[in-house]
Amino acid sequence: MPPSIAALQPVTGKAKLIGDDEYRARLGKAQRLLGEHGMDAVFIASGTTLKYFVDLQWWGSERTAGVLLTRSGDPIYITPAFERSRALEQIRFGSEVRTWQEDESPYALIAQTLRDKGVATGTLGIEEKVPYFMADGIAKAAPQLHLVNGTPVTAGCRSVKSEAELALLQIANDATLACYHAVWQALQPGMTQQDVQALVALAYGRLGVRGDVDINVGKYTAQPHGSIEPQKIDEGTVVILDDGCQVHGYTSDITRTFVLGKASDKMKRVFSIVQKAQIAARDAARTGGKMGDIDKAARKVIADAGFGPGYQYFSHRLGHGIGMDMHEWYYAVGGSEQPIVPNMTMSDEPGIYIPGEFGVRLEDCMVTTDNGGRWFTAQSPSIELPFG
Repeated sequence: MPPSIAALQPVTGKAKLIGDDEYRARLGKAQRLLGEHGMDAVFIASGTTLKYFVDLQWWGSERTAGVLLTRSGDPIYITPAFERSRALEQIRFGSEVRTWQEDESPYALIAQTLRDKGVATGTLGIEEKVPYFMADGIAKAAPQLHLVNGTPVTAGCRSVKSEAELALLQIANDATLACYHAVWQALQPGMTQQDVQALVALAYGRLGVRGDVDINVGKYTAQPHGSIEPQKIDEGTVVILDDGCQVHGYTSDITRTFVLGKASDKMKRVFSIVQKAQIAARDAARTGGKMGDIDKAARKVIADAGFGPGYQYFSHRLGHGIGMDMHEWYYAVGGSEQPIVPNMTMSDEPGIYIPGEFGVRLEDCMVTTDNGGRWFTAQSPSIELPFG
């Protein structure tokens, strides 16, 4: 094991689980948002949103299971009958579990449950990741209900982070940066992508978290998400590391671009432009602005430096929301009118990609404030010394 990786220490001891009071506050806010957005209830199936609201981890399958949340009262759990005992083992908020047998319709059960709760007609929000077949089944079983996108409620809660969530995101980002730094110190010319992935796995293991990495080298760095082609690191070529880890369900996402040895003047110039664009985006991530403003600020820096117009060289949006999912609402993309409020979290990841040559992307996640974004991790200082 390389000394830089052996020196890493576990980070999970610093992490505190989300408390019950916070889960109850999330449910309360969701119920308030139901009223504000004209919904009478919302249905949430398996996934991170279910985990977010009721701390329930449920494997998604063709068997319909989830939670109904109305404007008042506790959540109601829907589950196959044979899963009732397993559900009861995990349920901490509310106690009502309604079940369906294998020869019965879960959608008829959902429709009846809503009627029992006073939602015979009205509007039902559907969480965005509920499979279509479930939403379609509910619509057919309850034609008197109007089904709408539940994102204003679910993302309305999830997109604004609490102090406890920010603390977990900070630990996750610190862990990824420490991993990348240790791996960078251990890199040698001639290493393959698989060699680097093995080092990253070792580093995350020492840190006590689970994470991944995407590695791209040379001309393949000009493709924002790289290539499936086998690659190896050569001295003087651009390398991009991208991805993150999870700490108690909260995710990091960091990209570092560097060269082993000496970088060309062109590489240094492009890196400098991307640095400036990343700062411009950070400064635009202030309360009262719009998500589209963040993308616009970075894109202007890049276009003014000769790498424009539009998406010609900076070929993707500026960033994405991040929390329990690596990509979640809301998105810093041109034209977005989504208002910026305090404590939104998102990636700040401008890039310049020159086909057939190389690409440079810098990514640090940030939290919005009245004075602009605050990065969780320090900006990379140079392409030859990416960690200072």
